[in-house]
Amino acid sequence: MKFTGLLSRSTPAPPGVVGTARVDRRIRDVVRRVGPGDIAVIDHVDLDRASADALVKAGVAAVVNAAPSISGRYPNLGPEVLLKAEIPLIDHAGGDLLHRVRDGSKVRVHEASVYSGRREVAKGIVQTAESVADQIVEARAGMSAQLEAFSANTIEFLRRERSLILDGVGVPKLRVPLDDRHVVVVASGVGHAEDLRALRTYIRHHRPVLVGVEGAADTMKQLGFVPDIVVGDPSVVEAATVRAASEVVVPAQPDGHAPGVERVQDLGIGAVTFPASANPEDLALLLADTHGAALVVTVGFQATLREFLDSGRSGSNPSTFLTRLKLGTKVVDGRAVATLHRHRVPVLALVLLVLGALAVVVVALLLSGTASAYVDEAAKLWDSVAGWVTGWFS
Repeated sequence: MKFTGLLSRSTPAPPGVVGTARVDRRIRDVVRRVGPGDIAVIDHVDLDRASADALVKAGVAAVVNAAPSISGRYPNLGPEVLLKAEIPLIDHAGGDLLHRVRDGSKVRVHEASVYSGRREVAKGIVQTAESVADQIVEARAGMSAQLEAFSANTIEFLRRERSLILDGVGVPKLRVPLDDRHVVVVASGVGHAEDLRALRTYIRHHRPVLVGVEGAADTMKQLGFVPDIVVGDPSVVEAATVRAASEVVVPAQPDGHAPGVERVQDLGIGAVTFPASANPEDLALLLADTHGAALVVTVGFQATLREFLDSGRSGSNPSTFLTRLKLGTKVVDGRAVATLHRHRVPVLALVLLVLGALAVVVVALLLSGTASAYVDEAAKLWDSVAGWVTGWFS
């Protein structure tokens, strides 16, 4: 009986987090395949906030990075995002990590080690809120060097894309008219869904052209806004969203090759290519500016210097600065537009207020018995009010 009891006991589960490994050097490809409970195995120096947000949204159980998630070049935001979501982050797991962990295999992460079965396949450094905070403080000292590198890259980009930035050479023609219209460009930045919701009233009143940049186009459709134009790699956008759009613009390499255009062709949808080395967000802004948009409202774009460097990843997107400079005051942040529009007094409320005041005056005159003496003056006043109201609507 004692021996049988020992056999019936279950072996305690080993400590740590167990999940299916999703392995890829490109974090963008990992995000496409990862799901709830999976363990993301990446090789990504300076984990940016957008990538971390995508991993949190996917519901990963842990992240193992072969590279340092904070290199010290600048204070990137990704590690903070993961730790705030209580997702374990293992750093410096070694350059051979992606070869030692097989994609789709079951792995266990405990403390600083990664196990396949009972065998330890990699070991790194556990990041904590305290360690990340200390590294962020040190990384702030490197921001000046990053700004210098960014300036150099910006000059090089201007030499390479001078005709595009200055004269709009290479900007494709569009079927969707943008001339003298408002345009809302939505990118997959932090809080872009909430910011887009806040613009509902503005969009309903002004009916702007809606432009979705890659995955943000799916967010727009989920919130009930069908994008008129989708800009970016269509392979990262749902087929239903691509089909719903009136126009698809696919970024192309300088030699004309456009990765992802095959997906559009497979869906039986026409697309135009945009050969340039700028990022998709900036291509969307250049499209709006070149085609005569009166106002460009941005949603999900970088707002602070730290976010700017974090998104640029050490100056790899110098098009951002030059594009904003080219559009100048035509570009307005979506949060500012939502704030101004929310506090604006509706025209209907003003009309009702005037009519109510007139009604009070008429009633007072009737009660006083002198209404006939003021008929002509009331008629003149009504003409003036009618003209004023008409001016509001014109």
